[in-house]
Amino acid sequence: MDKRMTETFKATASVPTSNGSRYLQQLCKHWTHNLDVQFTPEHGTVTFPKDARGADFPGDGIATLDARDNALEVRIDATSAEQLENLKDVLARHLDRFAFREAPLTFDWREAR
Repeated sequence: MDKRMTETFKATASVPTSNGSRYLQQLCKHWTHNLDVQFTPEHGTVTFPKDARGADFPGDGIATLDARDNALEVRIDATSAEQLENLKDVLARHLDRFAFREAPLTFDWREAR
């Protein structure tokens, strides 16, 4: 994230699915062509540049994904409320594409510390 940033906006969701590792890997592989992505079958991080697709956010946004036996844990760290809402939508739409047999997935977004 941008080191000059002072305020962060965070949210987490526990997405019920027995295919968390599969979806995590598909999503991360999908984004490797244009984003900074690091992942294993159980954990992934995706960095969304502050200026991606014409945006002008204070800093980069980061999505962290953790596959559990019965859920995919998602965390978003953003630099503005608008960026946070944007990334929630981006993650939900993309995960629903890969989880089309289960879609729409349930995202119980809650504020994180």
